[in-house]
Amino acid sequence: MKARNLILTVALCFTGAALCFADNPNMGTWKLNEAKSKIPAGAPKNTTVVYEAAGDSVKVTTDGTGRDGKPSHTEWTGKFDGKDYPLTGDPTADSRSYKQINDRTLEIANKMGGKVTTSGRIVVSEDGKTRTLHLTGTDSAGKKITSHTVYDKQ
Repeated sequence: MKARNLILTVALCFTGAALCFADNPNMGTWKLNEAKSKIPAGAPKNTTVVYEAAGDSVKVTTDGTGRDGKPSHTEWTGKFDGKDYPLTGDPTADSRSYKQINDRTLEIANKMGGKVTTSGRIVVSEDGKTRTLHLTGTDSAGKKITSHTVYDKQ
């Protein structure tokens, strides 16, 4: 279950770029499109992801609902340089890294105690209106799980 929480948190938490913020298609507010997403049964749902400039870094904030129906909120501030930066609000991860592959693609990894718990790829569509996150990880029983979440730009 912890991996599922982490996957969805990551799904909403990560997008942004430290390069040119004004031109970066990752920046802004993204809303979950449940109809187009494939989220594992019983997993939490992060419904909003916000990417904003924070000095020379990027701040990623997610809000949603946990498995128990209670609100969830995470925050991450860092750069898209592949290095780990602290993550708050996620019981399954204490750090996250983003690596910018190109203008529209990021790789993400959530970690607990330095060990990768989930990883994935975020791609923003050519028209900049859709963001897709594909995450993989393992649940508490060691079973591989995947999620495919789609977000619409607000």
